Amino acid sequence: MKPLVYLFLGVPGSGRREILADLLADGLAADETPAVLLPAEEPESAADAGLPRTARWRWDEGTIAADCPAGVSHLFILTAGRRNPVDQLEAFKAWFALHRLELTRVICVLHGQLAARQPALLPWYDACVHFADVVLVHRREGLENKWLSGFVRHFEEQRLPCILELVKAGRVRNPALILEPQARRVSQAFDPEPEWVFTNAEGEEVDPEEEPVDDDEELTATPAEDPYFERRSGGRRVREIPDVAAILDADAAAAKAGGS
Repeated sequence: MKPLVYLFLGVPGSGRREILADLLADGLAADETPAVLLPAEEPESAADAGLPRTARWRWDEGTIAADCPAGVSHLFILTAGRRNPVDQLEAFKAWFALHRLELTRVICVLHGQLAARQPALLPWYDACVHFADVVLVHRREGLENKWLSGFVRHFEEQRLPCILELVKAGRVRNPALILEPQARRVSQAFDPEPEWVFTNAEGEEVDPEEEPVDDDEELTATPAEDPYFERRSGGRRVREIPDVAAILDADAAAAKAGGS
């Protein structure tokens, strides 16, 4: 039996492991057997004590290097928080196909304090939320209510299908709801049945359901590509997102300068 697979997006320090430990403690049945894959490039955390059967995955020149745990009911994977999440999602899609796995849900943990200090991070979070079934706003201590309301409203006004919840003390209100195996994301990149794009002989995109097509006209069908996965002819992404590592380094430098 294939395990249910969950991907966690977020920056280091956002509390993903703390939240995962809470989900594992209160969201699974006693006879279920979870395993956790952590990024090799991130250090151990005190929250790891609450995580069962952990192993490490490694970024290997654009591919995911990891063994797939056997005999588990749930597989939880944390992405590398300092790397481009879109690159990792694309690489994990190939890794899932290699191991005949299907992605159950993407859970994005937003670091409220960091987002408030670094507004340039918002487009990065927009990309993560595009792929997410669940969005959890964490690390909210000390934030002004006006800023927090505006930050949450930014996502609510997009009328996204994902679950959006404020986390308090590393705990979610209903762990079973967060882990429910129902896709609620905007992206169709991981759907078992992809959306198809039809083009005519001139390379123009057409919709056979809305536009009349001659019986002798040949159409070419190709799987639709997620807008964040699309690349230009030179290889760069069509939708580029901020360099999260540079933002994190700038934030750390500002904190150090402020404390000196």
